Amino acid sequence: MAKKVMLAGESWMSFTTHVKGFDTFHTSVYETGKEWLEKAVKAAGYEFVFIPNHEAMDGFPFTLEELKEYSCIILSDIGANTLLLPTETFNRSVKKPNRCNLLRDYVLSGGSLLMVGGYMTFSGIDGKGKWHDTAVQEVLPVEVSTLDDRMEHCEGVTPEILKKDHPVFKGVSEAWPQVLGYNKTVAKPEAEVLATVCGDPFIAFGKYGKGKSGVFTTDCAPHWAPPEFCNWESYNQLFANIIAYLEV
Repeated sequence: MAKKVMLAGESWMSFTTHVKGFDTFHTSVYETGKEWLEKAVKAAGYEFVFIPNHEAMDGFPFTLEELKEYSCIILSDIGANTLLLPTETFNRSVKKPNRCNLLRDYVLSGGSLLMVGGYMTFSGIDGKGKWHDTAVQEVLPVEVSTLDDRMEHCEGVTPEILKKDHPVFKGVSEAWPQVLGYNKTVAKPEAEVLATVCGDPFIAFGKYGKGKSGVFTTDCAPHWAPPEFCNWESYNQLFANIIAYLEV
């Protein structure tokens, strides 16, 4: 049986008002940004499980035993509130397990956690990601800001690889495409920083208890990751290497 990797987040709904002179009408759309990571995970031989944001509120596991079914859990563009405020708690004041605490315990007991950048991970837009004051912060290799941490670079910036011979970069092209932004963090003393962007952590890892966590501080899909990054020849290999290294 293939080992499982969970991706939580990477989905959104948009509601648009169109104004045509005197008249208006509305359109809505549901979209995901999972396709690139899904291909990379499957190409690496793992079973891919996707929990979009609107389902994660109540569908993300509530027990440590359920989390342990996964070789790696990836959080991408999902805010902490989605896990802190399940429907029963928000609507009916029912006590539920704190899933941020469970994610910490999952890592400490031997699990692998990867946080990928976006407008709702790390601190995110207007600080709404809110991961800095959860237990997840305890098992990340970087300090998350309490403020809006987005670094927008519409001109494009190129990551700098610090350890080219590291297993994470095996089979990965040295010619990296540019990214259009990232979440600004500060490396913890114990962090293994493998790449930076504008001097800030880009790829970093840390060991906590029996497990390991990592950060990839830009998007895994548009918009910070432009087409040349998502369609980069080394995209699949890079993420396969990252997941494999988290399991070591």
